[in-house]
Amino acid sequence: MDISAYFASLSLLKLVKNLPGGAAQGLIWGIMALGIYVTFRVLDVADLSVDGTFTTGGAVTVMLILAGWPAWAAVIIAIIAGIIAGFVTGVLHTRLGIPVILAGILTQFSLYSINLRIMGMAANKAISVDKYSLLLSARNIPGAILKGLLIALALVSIFYWYFGTEQGRAVRATGSNPHMSKAQGININSMKVLGLAVSNGIVALAGGLMAQYQGFADVNMGRGAIVIGLAAVIIGEVIGRAVLGKHLNFFGTLAFTVIGGVIYYLVVVVVLWLRLNSNDLKLFTAVIVALFLAVPYLREQSVTSFAKFKKKGGSKDA
Repeated sequence: MDISAYFASLSLLKLVKNLPGGAAQGLIWGIMALGIYVTFRVLDVADLSVDGTFTTGGAVTVMLILAGWPAWAAVIIAIIAGIIAGFVTGVLHTRLGIPVILAGILTQFSLYSINLRIMGMAANKAISVDKYSLLLSARNIPGAILKGLLIALALVSIFYWYFGTEQGRAVRATGSNPHMSKAQGININSMKVLGLAVSNGIVALAGGLMAQYQGFADVNMGRGAIVIGLAAVIIGEVIGRAVLGKHLNFFGTLAFTVIGGVIYYLVVVVVLWLRLNSNDLKLFTAVIVALFLAVPYLREQSVTSFAKFKKKGGSKDA
């Protein structure tokens, strides 16, 4: 294959045209990543139920809109459905003693059948912006970006306020040191259930927004959502630390989590623009996540090695 001819055949104009759409979808994935952040960073647990609740949010939203509900009301019900799913995962873990990873898998597994039933046993359901008033749509990308930014900013602000309250600090303390938190009188089981419920509610919100943006809900639309969410969280953290360093506070961390979702999806747009096989997207995602996960570790190792070398050199000089 002639490499020069291959790159010459690529249309830079096409890439530029696709970037706004990638940013709009990236914002939705960034909103979902905020839900992942609650469990992955705040509670320090891996919740795999989000693959199912993302689809649940999309399925509930689409079916209610088709039934004549306004889009905003449909999204609120979708959030409640996600909260219930997260609550179930929390109860399986805290009340029945099932490890949180297995509890999430069980919830995700059962949600596949539930989501099918929500959509009338159909694998997908379509909605058209021509027939229904949607919150955002791929037909109006600038509007989708603006609304996505407003929703993301509102969520970041709410999270920043909430996790500064007494209850929010209790949730953070539970994830940071559950034994010490329990000794301080915090009901750590209740905090875990609360965190899982909030997380899955936000994930369902993102699913509802994505279903409206793409114009349909599909039973497999949440497959791999946990990996994409983790990618956004890790990318956001690495970039946030690189840009702000020690000045990166909790609000900035949440904001960069959303930015991480945008950056991730823009990378996907570039991959597709390069005409690589779309079936390899999951492979590329895994590589991206692995690279960004390795950056903090390798940086710490290099700093430690340099400190040891400097100390060793100082000892010899002495």
